[in-house]
Amino acid sequence: MADSHDHLEPPESVPPVSAEPYDPDEPRRYPSTIGGAFYLLVLGAVGVAMVVVALDEWRTGIRLMGGSLIFAAAVRLVLRRRDAGMLAVRHKVLDAVVLIVLGGALIFLAGSIPDQPEF
Repeated sequence: MADSHDHLEPPESVPPVSAEPYDPDEPRRYPSTIGGAFYLLVLGAVGVAMVVVALDEWRTGIRLMGGSLIFAAAVRLVLRRRDAGMLAVRHKVLDAVVLIVLGGALIFLAGSIPDQPEF
């Protein structure tokens, strides 16, 4: 029986091949898809929204966060799967519906929660 510390080495006759297309004359772009750029934009907007929430403007911050998710849904609907980057998780419509529901719920809750008395 093999020791648990043993590991298998790949055969020498099989060269390693990356799933990423590789062109030595063209370095990899980051993000490598337009959807990745939009994902970073949405992530940045959510970060700004968290700062706004921390600055005691929670309704505005939560609305900004919800709007960012709805924007992400619109981008997901427009872009093809191969261009959507990290915005693509499942099927296009399912991704968009989940983002719209979450964004809409945040916006709804930010507007419907009554103000609390100050302490």
